Amino acid sequence: MAHPAPIERLIEQLQKLPGIGEKTATRLAYHILKRPAAAASDLADAVRRVKEEVVLCGVCWNLTDEDPCALCSDDRRDPRQICVVEEPPDLLAIERAGRYRGRYHVLHGALSPLDGVGPDDLHMDALLDRLEKLGPGCEVILATNLNAEGEATALYLARMLKPLGHRVTRIAQGIPTGGDLEYVDPITIGKSLENRREV
Repeated sequence: MAHPAPIERLIEQLQKLPGIGEKTATRLAYHILKRPAAAASDLADAVRRVKEEVVLCGVCWNLTDEDPCALCSDDRRDPRQICVVEEPPDLLAIERAGRYRGRYHVLHGALSPLDGVGPDDLHMDALLDRLEKLGPGCEVILATNLNAEGEATALYLARMLKPLGHRVTRIAQGIPTGGDLEYVDPITIGKSLENRREV
């Protein structure tokens, strides 16, 4: 038996979200139906408002509801240390660690020629403009993902930025704290050995 048309429409829309298959979308649709009408209105309002109120920061390209964002407006953060990440959730992950006191730059993706994503599709020009205003001697920390696309993006940025007189560093790669060597994959062990430091 088919779902009534309004439920079917909701299931179809929910399935468009990443990681939501038909079963999960159906479960969510029926959960929404069980909730009071006010809860459904609140959900719809939150979805509408996020699209209306969230913008990109004109400095770092992070998602924000004010421009410039709170991180770019914070005078306690070092403006000459810029951590480059692929997506806003990557920035949040670094912030959660509570160790970084510089600024950020969000690319909104990584180089992927097979998917048609080149340098012009990312916010690399904005990064160059920003560094030009700051002058040489900035540190750019490349915190792109540790996969083929992230590595290609980091290499491309390093080749572009080093000749401009900036210090370019890459986040360390290796064994996570608390990890047992016997369960770590060979690539991670190899990277750990490459990135070793004196004690």
